[in-house]
Amino acid sequence: MNYRLLCRLLGIVCVLIGGSMLFSLPWALPGLANRTGADTPGIETIEWDGVAALLGSVAVSVLFGVMLIRTGRSSKGAPLFQKEAMAVVGLSWVLATVLGALPFWFSRTQIRPGEPVTFIESMFEAQSGFSTTGATVLTNLENPDMVPYCILFWRSSTHFLGGLGIVVLFVAILGQGSAGKAMMRAEMPGPTKEGSMPRMQATAWSFAGIYLGLNMILIIIYRIEGMSLFDAVCHGFGTMATGGFSTWNASLGHFDSAIIDYTTIVFMILAGTNFTLLYLSVFVSPNRLFRDTEWRFYLGIIGVLSALIIFFGMRSHDASFETLSSSLRFSLFQVVSVITTTGYGTADFDHWNNFGRGSLLLLMFVGGCAGSTGGGLKVIRHVLFFKILLLEVERVHHPRVVRPLTLGGSPTEDQELRKSIPIYFCLILGIFIASWLVLITFEPSSTWGVDSNRIATVAEALDESNPPGDPEVTPQEIKQHTLDEKLLDCASAVAATLNNIGPGLGVTGPTKNYAGFSQGGKLLFVWLMMLGRVEVFSVLVLLMPSFWRRF
Repeated sequence: MNYRLLCRLLGIVCVLIGGSMLFSLPWALPGLANRTGADTPGIETIEWDGVAALLGSVAVSVLFGVMLIRTGRSSKGAPLFQKEAMAVVGLSWVLATVLGALPFWFSRTQIRPGEPVTFIESMFEAQSGFSTTGATVLTNLENPDMVPYCILFWRSSTHFLGGLGIVVLFVAILGQGSAGKAMMRAEMPGPTKEGSMPRMQATAWSFAGIYLGLNMILIIIYRIEGMSLFDAVCHGFGTMATGGFSTWNASLGHFDSAIIDYTTIVFMILAGTNFTLLYLSVFVSPNRLFRDTEWRFYLGIIGVLSALIIFFGMRSHDASFETLSSSLRFSLFQVVSVITTTGYGTADFDHWNNFGRGSLLLLMFVGGCAGSTGGGLKVIRHVLFFKILLLEVERVHHPRVVRPLTLGGSPTEDQELRKSIPIYFCLILGIFIASWLVLITFEPSSTWGVDSNRIATVAEALDESNPPGDPEVTPQEIKQHTLDEKLLDCASAVAATLNNIGPGLGVTGPTKNYAGFSQGGKLLFVWLMMLGRVEVFSVLVLLMPSFWRRF
């Protein structure tokens, strides 16, 4: 491991992160800070607390970056090998989490009235932004005294930076030769079509160009559809990064606009599409998009699951399914929002029927296409997994038959994928189970509000559901009711953070947030969000002592 080279590259990342904070400063001015349809159009004076917090964060980031660059100045010109490239990717996300948390912490952003965020909660918000998860611990986004506009803009900016990945932009700007391939693979995991693309630096520039172009187009459309500039930019960042941070407590549901919902659906689908495929479809052949196996499965999942949710929703007379038009709008939006891991909400799907809630919970483990801004396991891995499963089942009754693993009619790297895909699924399952067990074991019941008020509320609700003459609800029944909630809520919270979804079910539902969890639970979620955003092996390898040996 070339530690001096590692320090120099990480120092450059620190400077880039610090420099990106400067773009949030103009939004502290009264003229720019305004929201669509707000009772108070904007702020009347400059947000000096936010300005001071941002400038302090820039100073810390740049100073720390300069120190690292000076430490590694003798490594200039040294080759960057795969081990150093993987270390740069993993540690860049750690640095982004810590440095990105500083504006929230320095500004004393409030999680509740009169209660500033802790540093762990600041890291949660920063990692949620950079990893494009969209989970939040902030309970009121609409009060500038609790969350200044410029800090709210920084919050959305972390989506923009994390959308394609900090290191992808890093490769685009600095190149880094052949090691750029390893860095790009770690940032945008999954089988991609990189062989059809030019060299890595040109690939990164192409991705950055498509990403930036789609962001600008979407922001313009949002402005035409009635959003203020502040709302349009923030929601544009959240949509194309498949992040889901909003400037309103009700998320996109605040606008209650069908045209905004359908516009967001289209761009979420584009954001969840392989960017290499978008590049080839635009500059080589438009037919590449519709011939792609992964993209067809991606659209197929969206279409079939939306239709089933509409059917069971209308059958159950759920609140969002009064008419066919509203059913199509809300079901399609939530399916696309979850499969692309965006996490926006226009309806409270936590009150849908069990089929709808269960389907969205399972959909959290699918994700977008490989090489997209979406998180999750990726559609292509599911396609290959089921192909591998069918081949293995066939081998049971036809042991002499040898069939290659194919994708789109072409054979793939058979032996490598046959081993790596099931291993990856088992690893994600293991992380999910272990994290879920830790959470249900150590997370206090106070997260679910088990106090005298809670007991009275639950007792009243359960009594109303009992027929007359039934015995009074006992504290044991209330405790069991809470434990049942805890099992499902913890599972959905782990799934939502590990797969970069954001909202889950129960206490983390689309109308709630993660503020009630303990500091230890929030720290666990920070780790899960990082694992979900970056290639899992690129993070876990940092924990191996042998990885850090000099030779």
